[in-house]
Amino acid sequence: MALTKDFKTFERYGMVMQPDDKDACLLPHRIDGNFALVHRPMHEIGTHIWISYSPDLRNWGGHKLMLPARKGAWWDANKIGLSPPLIETPEGWLMIYHGVRHTAAGALYRLGLALFALDRPDICLARGDSWVFGPETSYECHGDVGNVAFPCGYTIGDDGDTLHLYYGAADTSIALATASIRALLDWLARNGETAPSGALAGSV
Repeated sequence: MALTKDFKTFERYGMVMQPDDKDACLLPHRIDGNFALVHRPMHEIGTHIWISYSPDLRNWGGHKLMLPARKGAWWDANKIGLSPPLIETPEGWLMIYHGVRHTAAGALYRLGLALFALDRPDICLARGDSWVFGPETSYECHGDVGNVAFPCGYTIGDDGDTLHLYYGAADTSIALATASIRALLDWLARNGETAPSGALAGSV
């Protein structure tokens, strides 16, 4: 971590989390006075998405499991991770995450949706059972690492609804996909598993 006010001089603090931790983003505002970091540590209990809190960006605690990878033959079994930063909507924090399915031909990366409470982002409100976006075209299926669609960033149009999703295709090129945030939320409402109050959808 490095802090700056002018992007010319930096105050460096070193690593925030352990080395085997990636796919991280900060929520755009504090939760109960604390910064909130969504991240994906590699651990012997599994590769799941966690959230941690800090009062000063230097000291982190309150670690909570946010979204577990499912088990078995699910498209998002065993290994998941955040893709772009969470999107704040009136219904909750919309998460676009990637799931990795290991096949005889290699790993297959696809995207799914989940929704979390605005004031308690560790509480999952809904999680889609099926994936919503995956490699289909030749440039997504063939490249340095085939069968990969992996978004890392987005912009939102002036209408507040059009989502421009920038993603890596087969680790060889960068592509752009567009969607409607409202349509994603509607899909999740129709196709998502609603988690019990205070619980996570899926099983660890």
